[in-house]
Amino acid sequence: MPILNFIMTSEEIEKEFQEAYKKASKTDKKFPPDVMLQFYAYYKQATEQEGIYTPSGEDDVRNAFKLNALLQIKGMSTNEAKRNYIELVNRHIAE
Repeated sequence: MPILNFIMTSEEIEKEFQEAYKKASKTDKKFPPDVMLQFYAYYKQATEQEGIYTPSGEDDVRNAFKLNALLQIKGMSTNEAKRNYIELVNRHIAE
């Protein structure tokens, strides 16, 4: 498990983020809704370049929860969102 407490370059963060994303994409684990919303919000904050991302889909309640999760991390930098995503994966998904 990588240690993220030391200074990492943007390239190192990106590499760790991509590895964490692959690990999260392959897991069969089921997570509580609050953890899934954290995964969602950190990923969107880390990858969307156009200001605030507006959730889409036909379920208004689900979209409201997604938007709330995004608003909770509004203003977080891309690299900070990537680091938080990596830490979330490391905490919830074992190798």
